[in-house]
Amino acid sequence: MSELHAFITAARLGSFTRAADALCVTQGAVSRAIGRLEAHFDQPLMRRTAHGLSLTPAGKALMEASAGPLQAIETISAQLRVPAARQQLSLSVIPTLASVWLMPRLPQFQERHPDIALSFSAYRRNEDFSEPTPHAAILIGTPDQWPQWHCDYVVGREVTVICHPDRLKARRGEGRWQHPGELLNEPLLYHTNAPDNWRQWFDAAGVQGDPAPGTALDQVSIIVRAVMADMGIAVLQRCLIRDEIEAGRVAVPFDVPVRLQRGYVLCCPRQRKDHPALATFRRWILDVAAGGTEAGVT
Repeated sequence: MSELHAFITAARLGSFTRAADALCVTQGAVSRAIGRLEAHFDQPLMRRTAHGLSLTPAGKALMEASAGPLQAIETISAQLRVPAARQQLSLSVIPTLASVWLMPRLPQFQERHPDIALSFSAYRRNEDFSEPTPHAAILIGTPDQWPQWHCDYVVGREVTVICHPDRLKARRGEGRWQHPGELLNEPLLYHTNAPDNWRQWFDAAGVQGDPAPGTALDQVSIIVRAVMADMGIAVLQRCLIRDEIEAGRVAVPFDVPVRLQRGYVLCCPRQRKDHPALATFRRWILDVAAGGTEAGVT
């Protein structure tokens, strides 16, 4: 086990020195451990290069075959050593989804599972689960985008167009906005991470023509504020704008049911999916998401 730890850490970090720091041992200890592993298999596993370490074909095969099982052993070992860890769950969630959709529902989870201590790690768009926490993350994408992980679609595929209520009233008073295609002439607001959402919405609504470039904004909350300031119209996930629609702060000019491929996906390394607290949370959040429309609180 110690030899495999040294080998995989050095391969992942590309340096004996960095591996030694990560494992809290000396560089010589890492080198000797890998030497013992190479002697065991009677062939080299690594080569030093000007850019660091490179794996031989045998080393690459060993890395691919052993990294996952070793992580699984480490995970269950930690859980067995510290029973309380079985009831601790660390999540990373896209901030907008966390504040608008998840937080209003969490009291229900805490009421049903008071023994689970839930904490949140800083959200990283390119989460790679290289650290002990988070145990899982809710990311934006499609489940098949991360084949190396266990992924479940949660919510967020349904999108809708919103505008300022006065803009809708004015256009309808002018006899306009009788067909979704008329929105092509309006200022369109885009999310910088989803520039193709308008194109997909128009395609689903049966509209021919290319949407003109509009104002790009990088947060859903800012886009909603821009709509409320009548800067333009936007297409956003319905689950994130339910309150604004119901309160009349924004209006829906065409309630066309459109579902995109992308949505919010609960992801975790496969070896962590049976972590007791995570398994409980996963069952709960999928049940809540499937218990009604994406726009409603169950």
